[in-house]
Amino acid sequence: MAAAPAALDGVAAAAEGALRALDGSFAAISVWEREHGRLRVLVNVGELDGDEERFPAGESYPVHDFPEVAEFLHEEWVGGRPHAWVESAGEPGTGAYSGHRVAALRRRGRGSCVIAPIVLHGRAWGELYVARPPGRPVFDRTDADFATVLAAVTAAGIAQTERLEEVRRLAYTDPLTGLANRRAVDARLDEAVERHLADGTVVGLVVCDLNGLKRVNDTLGHAVGDRLLERFGSVLSLCGARLADALAARLGGDEFCLVSVGPSADELVRVAEELCRRAGELELGEGVACGVASTGDPIGPVRTARRLFRLADAAQYRAKAAGSVKPVVAGREGGRADPVVRLADRPPAPPRPERRRFRGRH
Repeated sequence: MAAAPAALDGVAAAAEGALRALDGSFAAISVWEREHGRLRVLVNVGELDGDEERFPAGESYPVHDFPEVAEFLHEEWVGGRPHAWVESAGEPGTGAYSGHRVAALRRRGRGSCVIAPIVLHGRAWGELYVARPPGRPVFDRTDADFATVLAAVTAAGIAQTERLEEVRRLAYTDPLTGLANRRAVDARLDEAVERHLADGTVVGLVVCDLNGLKRVNDTLGHAVGDRLLERFGSVLSLCGARLADALAARLGGDEFCLVSVGPSADELVRVAEELCRRAGELELGEGVACGVASTGDPIGPVRTARRLFRLADAAQYRAKAAGSVKPVVAGREGGRADPVVRLADRPPAPPRPERRRFRGRH
């Protein structure tokens, strides 16, 4: 969702304030777009590198390049205890996730940076990033603590602006996981299928059912079940980031999906395989049943989003029935003769006539 110009001006003012307060040379504020699995830069201020823009139109980074966003700090953010950390181009940071940060510092000719999560309503919204050039003092723990406070102030300002967008966001967002909802999926798929019919763009869909949620709800309570849904949502977002402009969504209950527009069927299957593997490693969960359908596979003509959904859903149903730990892919067991394709294309059974019982007269 693109930020309004007035909102961007407010974000830019927050970045410039942090730049001055931390005596930096460059600052940026980014938003975590969960449904696309990426950090999108909203504003860059200070001394910009050659390809950096104040309000970049398309500067974003896959979350899997910075796993601390989705994984390492997830518990801290949800618990309401966000903290900043420091990276230096001179020597790698202490965390396991510093590789891309350090490489970016060196590539941009910067010496050190401090990164502070921006948290709204107990959930990671994005990050505040401030850098200094080589030769200047490296940020220390005191700077990181101050950056945490600045990020909290920034969050308060963003919260005010976000209230104006609340209705629009809720219309297309699942409130529990922060992913897209069914309405957003329907809109994206309709547009994607139109593109496919116009120019042959490959459209793919992964439909998955999170196993074990009922057991968790029944034995440990719905709060723990919600926690499992949130964790799987983060995994889905992380995996979806490996596909260009994919949309990660929760359809409702324990059902999730991933919409892919452009990448090949094989790319989508590889991501689905990683999703199954990572879901199997989630604490308390029992893995995921995953079905894949792509116009890049021999599944016959796809003229409507509904047919693609039926195919992916039928593949997911087969994966669930078989207890498969890998995705089932429509069309890969005989093309149109594939049992999944036949199941999806089977005409609906006619409704049964109502049977009434009449009593005779005696």
